Amino acid sequence: MEKSINTIKFLGLDMINKANSGHPGIVLGAAGTVYELFTKHLNANPKAPDWFNRDRFFLAAGHGSALLYATLHLAGYDIKIEDLKEFRQLNSLTPGHPEYGHTPGVDSTTGPLGQGIAMAVGNALAESYLAANFNRESLSIINHFTYVLCGDGDLQEGVAMEAMAIAGRLRLNKLIVLFDSNDIQLDGPTHLATDENIKQKVEAMNWNYHLVKEPNDLVSLDKAIEMAKQSDKPSFIEVKSIIGEGTKNAGTSKTHGAPIGKEETELLRQKLKFANREFEVCQEVYEDFKASFIRRGSILFERWQVLLKAYATRFPKEHIELMAIINNEIDIDFENIIPQEDSVDEATRVTIGKLITKLSSYSKAMIGGSADLTSSTKVKGINGDFDVDNRMGRNINFGVREHAMAAIVNGMVLHNLKAFSGGFFIFSDYMKPAIRIAALMDIPSLFIFTHDSVAVGEDGPTHQPIEQLSMFRAMPNINVMRPGNANEVKHAFKYALTAKTTPNIIALTRQNIKANYKLDYQQFVKGAFVVNDEENFEAIFLATGSEVEMALVAAKILKHDYNRNIRVVSMPSQELFLKQDKEYQNKILPDKNITIAVEMGSSMSWYRFADTVYGIDEFGRSGKGEEVQEYFGFTPEKLVKFFLSL
Repeated sequence: MEKSINTIKFLGLDMINKANSGHPGIVLGAAGTVYELFTKHLNANPKAPDWFNRDRFFLAAGHGSALLYATLHLAGYDIKIEDLKEFRQLNSLTPGHPEYGHTPGVDSTTGPLGQGIAMAVGNALAESYLAANFNRESLSIINHFTYVLCGDGDLQEGVAMEAMAIAGRLRLNKLIVLFDSNDIQLDGPTHLATDENIKQKVEAMNWNYHLVKEPNDLVSLDKAIEMAKQSDKPSFIEVKSIIGEGTKNAGTSKTHGAPIGKEETELLRQKLKFANREFEVCQEVYEDFKASFIRRGSILFERWQVLLKAYATRFPKEHIELMAIINNEIDIDFENIIPQEDSVDEATRVTIGKLITKLSSYSKAMIGGSADLTSSTKVKGINGDFDVDNRMGRNINFGVREHAMAAIVNGMVLHNLKAFSGGFFIFSDYMKPAIRIAALMDIPSLFIFTHDSVAVGEDGPTHQPIEQLSMFRAMPNINVMRPGNANEVKHAFKYALTAKTTPNIIALTRQNIKANYKLDYQQFVKGAFVVNDEENFEAIFLATGSEVEMALVAAKILKHDYNRNIRVVSMPSQELFLKQDKEYQNKILPDKNITIAVEMGSSMSWYRFADTVYGIDEFGRSGKGEEVQEYFGFTPEKLVKFFLSL
C-alpha cells in the first residue's frame, strides 16, 4: 500500500517537473485518498471504460490532473508511461486539466472550480432516475455511486453550493464527496477568504457529514466511505490533509501551483525511502492495482453482462428502452407525431412546451425543468416532479439556481439522458460557464431559453437580452437556434434531441408569432432557407425568430406599395448554415444582392453574412413589449422606411 501511494505521488511529481508546470500540492496531499477510493471502493473496468453501470469519479479539483493520470495509469487504463511524460504538452493524452472524451477513464472535463461537484449531482440524479425506471426485483441493472474529489476552492464557488443544496433536497444518497481539506488555497490560508463551519453548512443542506481528522488515516477514510454508501442522504467526507506533504514548503500555498523541482523531489524520495527512478513503477504496484481495482471491476462487469442478458429475456421492452439510452439513441417518429402547422399564432415558448409534453412519452431519456420559471418558459418534464417519493418524475425543480441547473444538465447528459433546462435568455449569463464546459466536452446538452429579446417588455433592460446571441455564437462547438415559427421550433427540437455530440441552445419568444410558411427537416438543418422569394429580387432581408414575420410583412409592403422585390431568408442557426458548402451558401445569399440582417439584438455576429445590420446595440427599455419594439424600430413599417433610406 505505502509503495503504491508513493508511486502515485512520484509519478505525479515527475510529470509536473518534466512539464515544468502543474500542481504538486494536491498530488502529495490527496494520493492516499485517491488510492483508497480506487483500490477499495470505486467499481469500474479499464478494459470497458464506458461501462454504463460503473461508478463515476469527478475530479472537481481538476488542477490535480497529474494525480488522476498517475492513478489511471496504474489502474490499467490505456495511459502509458510515455503519455505521462507528455503531461501538459501540445496534443498529448494528458492535458493540463482532465478532458472528457480525450483521456481514457476521465468521466468529465473539469478545471473551472465547482463544475465537477455540480455535474456529479446531475450524474447521481440520473442514476437515481434510471434505477427507478429500469430496475426490477432481483435485477438491479442500474446501481452505482458517484464520487467527487474536491478542494477548498470548489466549495467557495456558488455553483457548487447551488448544486449541493439541490442534492440534499432530493436526497441523492449515492453521491459521495471527498473533500481534500488542507486549509490552503492559491493566495494563502483559506481563513483569509472564508470563515465558516463546513460541517454545519453541509448538514444544513441535508447532507451527512464525516470527518477524517488525521492525514493518511486510510482506516478511518475506509469506514467513512462505507458509512456513506449505506446512507439515505448524500455524504460529505472531510479528509484533513497537508498540501505538498513532505516538502520544505508543506502546508503553504507555495506548493499549490508550481513545480517543486527535481532537487526537492530527490530529497523527498530519500525522506520516504522510495528508491524508484523518474517514471519508474515496480511490478508489485501494478499487481496491487490488478489484484484490487482491476480484478474487482472485471468481475462486476462480467456479472453485469450476465444480469443484462437475463434482463433482456425477462423484460424485453424495458431492455430495448434502456439500450437506446446506453447507445445514446432516441427513436421518435417526429413527422407523424407532430405534423407541420399551416399557421400557428402562438409564442414559440408555448410551442416548445407542447413538444416536450408530447414527445417525452416516447422516450424515457427526456428529463429536465426550469429555474423556477416553468409557468413562463413552459419547459417542464412529464410524470410529475422528480423527488424523494417519485424518482420516476421527469420535471426537476431547480429553483433559482441557473448555474447549477446548466451543470446538472451536463451531468445527466454524461449519463446519456436527453436532459434539458429552461430559463429566461438574459439569465444565460449565469449559465455560460457550464454551457462552455458542455461545448468543451462535446456532449449534446440542451439549453432552452425564452423571452429572447426586448419584446419581453415591462420587465425592462435587466431582463431584455441584447448581447447574448452574439456571445453564444462566438463560442466554439455549439449550435444556437432561434426558430421563426412553430415548424422551425419542431425541427430545432428534433435536431437537439437527436444530437449525439454538440450542445444546442434554442432561443424562443414570449410574444406570439404567426409566420405562415412550411419547411421540411432537411431544409431546416441547412441553417438558412428562403421563406419568400421574388424574381429579380434586389435585396435580402435576413432574419431570425420573431423578426422573420416582421421581415415578411415588410417585404409584402415593399412589393405592393413600392414595387420593390425582396427575398426573405430565415436563418435560425448561423452555425448550421456555415457547415453547408459554398454553393448552397451563395444560392441563399448571393453576393450580387444587398443583404440586411434583421434581429432584435447585438449586430456583432451578422457582418459575415450581411452588408448592413438592423439590430440593437444598446440596452433595452421598460414598457409594453409592442411599444419597446416600436421604440427600437422593429415594426414592418419602420423596416420599410429604413430600407428605402439606403
